[in-house]
Amino acid sequence: MIGNFIADHIQGNKYEGFSTEIQQGIFLHREIDTFTDAHEVVRKSKRRLHERYRHYDGVIIDIFYDYFLAKNWASYSEIPLELFTKSVYNLLDEIKLDLPIKSQQFINYMIEYNILFNYKYKDGIEKVLNGMNKRTKGKSQMNLAIEDLHCLEAEFEADFTLFFKELIAHTNQELKIIDTTV
Repeated sequence: MIGNFIADHIQGNKYEGFSTEIQQGIFLHREIDTFTDAHEVVRKSKRRLHERYRHYDGVIIDIFYDYFLAKNWASYSEIPLELFTKSVYNLLDEIKLDLPIKSQQFINYMIEYNILFNYKYKDGIEKVLNGMNKRTKGKSQMNLAIEDLHCLEAEFEADFTLFFKELIAHTNQELKIIDTTV
C-alpha cells in the first residue's frame, strides 16, 4: 500500500532505498498506470468527456473512477469504507516522515479533508476537481468536469465497472509476477 501510494513521487529508479515490499507497491502502481492508459474502456471514457479538457482527460477519468469505487465500495470490500480510510490515514500518518516530501504534503491534505472517504460523494469529487483546476491555474478547466459526471454518470459507471473487473484480474496476475522478481 505504501509503495503504491508514493509511486507518483518516485522518479526512475529512486525506489532502490526502499524495502522490497514498498518497491513491489511502486512497481504495481506503475503497472496499473500502464494497464489503465492502454485500456480501451478507459479510452472510451475519455472520449465521453468534453474536448475542452485535452490532455487532462486521463486525470479526470481517474477521479471519476475513484468516485465509483468509493460509491460502490461494499461491492469490492468487506471492510466498510470509513474503517478502511481511517486505517489508511493512521498507517500513512505513522510513517510519513520516511516518505518523499510531496507524499507527506498529500497525506496531510488527504487526512484534513478526508479525501478517500469523500470520494463517494459528488460534492467531494467537485472539490477535488476544483482543487486540480486551481493547481493548473485554470488551464485544465477540470472544475467543469462535474457537469460531465452529472450528465453521463450511468455511462461512466458502466465503463468503470467493466474496467475495474479486468483491472482486478490483471493486478492479481501481476502481483504473482512482482512477488517473484523483486
